[in-house]
Amino acid sequence: MELFKSGLKTVLGHSEPSPEVSGAETVERLVERLRSATLLEDRRDACRGLKAMSKKFRVEVGAQGMGDLTDVLVNDSADSEITSYALDSLCNITCREPFDEEEDIAHPEIGDQFTEIFIKAPENVNLVVGLLAEYDFKIRYPAVKLITNLLTNRARELQDLILVSPMAVSKMMDLLNDPREVVRNDALIMLAQLTKGNANIQKIVAFEGAFDRLYDVIVEEGTAEGGIVVEDCLLLMLNLLRNNASNQSFFREGSYIQKLTPFFNLNSEEPDAGWSAQKVSNVHYMLQVVRTLVSPSNPKQDTSAAQRVMHACGLLSLLCQVLMASGVPADILTETINAVSEVIRGSDVNQQFFAQVMAPSEPPRPAIVVLLMSMVNEKQPFVLRCAVLYCFQCYLYRNQHGQAAVVQTLLPSQTAGSSGITAGQLLCGGLFSNDPLSNWFSAVALSHALVSSPEQRAQLLRVQLATSVGNPPVSLLQQSVTILQQTARLQTRVGLLMLLGTWLAHCTPAANQLLHIPSTVPYLMSQLTSNESDELEQLCQGVCAFIMGLCVISTDSSVPNYTKEDLTQLIERRVGVETFLNKLSLVMKHELYSRSLKHPQLSAREPRHLVFEHEFCKLFKALEGAVIKAVTMEDEEGGSQSPSPEEENDSQMVQRYKQLIRQQDEELASLRASRSVLEAQTEAQLLQISELSSSVAQLRDQTTLLRAQINTDPNRPVAAGDASASAYQQQMALMSEQHNQQMAALNADWERRMQELTSENSRLQEILESQEQEQQHQQQAMTNMAPPASPAADPAEVTTLRSQVSDLQRQLATVQLGGADAELATLRHQVSDLQRAELRARDAELEELRREQEDLLVLLTDQEARQEEYKRRLRQLGVQVEDDDD
Repeated sequence: MELFKSGLKTVLGHSEPSPEVSGAETVERLVERLRSATLLEDRRDACRGLKAMSKKFRVEVGAQGMGDLTDVLVNDSADSEITSYALDSLCNITCREPFDEEEDIAHPEIGDQFTEIFIKAPENVNLVVGLLAEYDFKIRYPAVKLITNLLTNRARELQDLILVSPMAVSKMMDLLNDPREVVRNDALIMLAQLTKGNANIQKIVAFEGAFDRLYDVIVEEGTAEGGIVVEDCLLLMLNLLRNNASNQSFFREGSYIQKLTPFFNLNSEEPDAGWSAQKVSNVHYMLQVVRTLVSPSNPKQDTSAAQRVMHACGLLSLLCQVLMASGVPADILTETINAVSEVIRGSDVNQQFFAQVMAPSEPPRPAIVVLLMSMVNEKQPFVLRCAVLYCFQCYLYRNQHGQAAVVQTLLPSQTAGSSGITAGQLLCGGLFSNDPLSNWFSAVALSHALVSSPEQRAQLLRVQLATSVGNPPVSLLQQSVTILQQTARLQTRVGLLMLLGTWLAHCTPAANQLLHIPSTVPYLMSQLTSNESDELEQLCQGVCAFIMGLCVISTDSSVPNYTKEDLTQLIERRVGVETFLNKLSLVMKHELYSRSLKHPQLSAREPRHLVFEHEFCKLFKALEGAVIKAVTMEDEEGGSQSPSPEEENDSQMVQRYKQLIRQQDEELASLRASRSVLEAQTEAQLLQISELSSSVAQLRDQTTLLRAQINTDPNRPVAAGDASASAYQQQMALMSEQHNQQMAALNADWERRMQELTSENSRLQEILESQEQEQQHQQQAMTNMAPPASPAADPAEVTTLRSQVSDLQRQLATVQLGGADAELATLRHQVSDLQRAELRARDAELEELRREQEDLLVLLTDQEARQEEYKRRLRQLGVQVEDDDD
């Protein structure tokens, strides 16, 4: 009938335009229909409509319909269609990225907030995880997407929930066997998010057969030539292996390292074939997998075992082939050099193998020489040069044969009849070139030939250099000092100083030869007495102080005027012990020192950050205490001699500095204690922050719901139906009422206790009055007891009797009054004790109530602040809110 009437109005021209329905109202109607409909078809239609609107109006759908959509997953799970609609809707409202359909993003983190609301109920997560077991594509695929969204937004919380969910990880791993590639590929992304930073989940996933399945997928996709799926597999593999010793052992013992070799087999590649961007990415992540297995931060036994396997299966050989191949992109070449470095680091077999690798050049040269040529070439990329230095360091690490071979290439007996360029010649050429970076790289590389090798330090003293035609050759040590004094470039000076420091450590001949150079000590003293304000210059002065201290430690006092005592007194008189110690301490306090000490690989990303190197930082840390002791303590040999006035003053100065050091130690201990206290306070504050964060999260949820309700009906007054906003007013009123009730109860209790004290005082007063009356009656009775005088009585006898009666009366009065006074004092003391006890209890109760009142006032202030914040936000949303609407 209504249809007929509407058609008739249209024909007669009396049709009325229907009012425009907003999106929020439509969502509200659909949610109400989904909630109240009894027929499955009606609920399915409503759910389909919510899915259609969940992108453009996801704030409204999430705020009003999230609970009902979750109920659909529980109650209507037998119907795949409505379940898929509900999952798609939940995926859309929890998505982190905004949709193109959204006209205005009121809150950019709305997906994250809806995720937080959704996972507050652990049964919701278990429900979605359970749907992964459904093979139906319409259910399994959106379930995977939904869990991926939840992990992206709230990884740590969801990981904890999945760990306690029965068989959750097994159900996720089964997705990798799904024949539908779209499900399998999204499952890879989901597992990559799941395994980030959680060692327990990483172990479970690994023992569920993840490595086997990942290798199968990589081979199916074409290994290095594969697409983005190969990259996803490698990212998941990296998550499982990085910083997880258990999974690394499982990977090694399961013969998975051998399966890496096909990835680097480039023999079939065309020399001029280009590398696609995806291939570059795939090879880069595979090299990351290799480095994870042999990282210096791993346990030594695990790294050594992995290095042996990589050599035995030919993986090291393939990496060296990639290293020497042509057409390899620069970033892949750099990462390959780093990978080879860590495969050979500390492994004698691998280092010997690498020493035999020859570059395909004419004439053939060792790979080490070719790499060093790149390092000293200033036209090469900075990261590549750093990688080559790292490779050379790893080649010489605990490799005495390699160290000796490098030094031997510099000795006259080897260089006279040798043909071709050698590693030592390249390092000397770079050491004295005009490029400060080449100076730094060469000095550090040469210093690694001396690390933990006193023999090579002594051998290097024999190296002679021809500086110019017609001039006699000079020693390498002499030339290094000359360049150190002549150059103004910071990196050159720091590099040469680190070389000298490594050279002088535990090497008396080197220290004596350095002190024989006339200009050495004056240069070092000029650096120590300089007052440069530049930060890097101060670091250079600190290294000079370290070199001066090494001279004091290492010399045998055979150099005239530069014995141990002479050098120590020179430091005390010219520089001052305190200044010397301050300059020395600046090095260890600097961030560049700390960063270099952490890892053997260079951490600098720019040339200007290249100052210190790992092995020198280790040496500095090991010998700093010995340097301080040598400079600040008296010479034991001269202790028995009679000191001169100057020596006595110097001795007193040393004692003062010793006292200063002790005071600094005490201050350090105090600071450490203060730090412990601050750490405890920080933990307490973190706990408080966690509680406040929980409160903020609840308020954020309420704000989201409130915003959705406001968007549903923008013209609705806030005070009319805003339950969320009035909740705080009710809470404030309730708190105020509770406070008033407590104060009223306190006043009533106080009045009751005062009445009790008043009645007790009245009772005690009555007792005192009765005692006084009884005393008066007794006195009167004693008076009446006196017999009347008889005429026949003797006057003298009567007088005697009267005096006796008077004495008896006085004694009785004294006894009665004494007893009454004692009883009265006792009663008064008891009353005073009761009053004091009652007053103390009352004061304690009053203090407790004051504290509770202050806490309530603080809570009320916080509630008012929150209410004002909500008013401000509502005004920003365009809602009319008056100041009187409390």
